[in-house]
Amino acid sequence: MPDQSGRSRDDPFTLRRTVEPGHLDENRHVNNVVYLQWVQDAAIAHWRTIAPASALAEIAWVARRHEIDYDRPAKLGDELTLATWVGRAEGLTFERFVEIRQADGRVAARARTLWVPVDPGSGRPKRVGAEVRELFSV
Repeated sequence: MPDQSGRSRDDPFTLRRTVEPGHLDENRHVNNVVYLQWVQDAAIAHWRTIAPASALAEIAWVARRHEIDYDRPAKLGDELTLATWVGRAEGLTFERFVEIRQADGRVAARARTLWVPVDPGSGRPKRVGAEVRELFSV
């Protein structure tokens, strides 16, 4: 059921990254912390791309949980595609998925993250309206 938000696995929102020297750990593959940064980058870019202007001003997001599975090491010079889509929303918790694929289509890493909308001023959890819930939940 893809729509203009790019929210389904069949039609995800995507970003591109190239592995640079600063992304590598002592084993000469992408450091775990860099994968986490990319997961967050994908979530933020997706939000900023499709959220209505009013929501951008009234809602911030905080991570509740990150789970990352590493399938293949990404190495210097690899061209990667980060694909993200949303899952279910239960109460104040919104699920998001990210796959990081190498140029040959193989998955380097997969992430499932849980996010909570908050009031940007107070940092307290905040319920979102139907428009945002529809964009960020299946």
